[in-house]
Amino acid sequence: MDSTKGSTTTKTAEVKITIPALSDYVAVARLAISGVAARMNFSIDEIDDLKVSVSEACNNVVQHAFPNGEGVICISCKIHLDHLEIIISDEGKGFDTTDIKSKKSDGVSEEESTTHFGLGLGLTFIKSLMDSSEVISIPGSGTTVRMTKNAPKLS
Repeated sequence: MDSTKGSTTTKTAEVKITIPALSDYVAVARLAISGVAARMNFSIDEIDDLKVSVSEACNNVVQHAFPNGEGVICISCKIHLDHLEIIISDEGKGFDTTDIKSKKSDGVSEEESTTHFGLGLGLTFIKSLMDSSEVISIPGSGTTVRMTKNAPKLS
């Protein structure tokens, strides 16, 4: 169906929210994701996975991009018929992702390389809970975490 015809069922839709880069507001992002995921008929366990992934991405922004809380986190949920795409972005200090990739090629595990750069286990959790994920970061310009979860099959 075409989203321009006023139908509640669309091929794609997008929900966007912007929250302060403060830990107190991460719960708002979790709640928004939960609502979108429930609307798409994700199971309780899948919704929990989505909430954990969003929390981890948002907490990385709070801790690393804006440790003084003077920024915002942009969250976009792109709803497709076959998957949910979540994009968490900031305009914080960013980091050089090639450092993580070069550490991995040196035989260091992803967990060790992300921990080395202060990212903790958050990115590892996201990779394990989502169907796909990627991190794009530019030092001085911010970071974007893009993750997808395949939609439940309707019976």
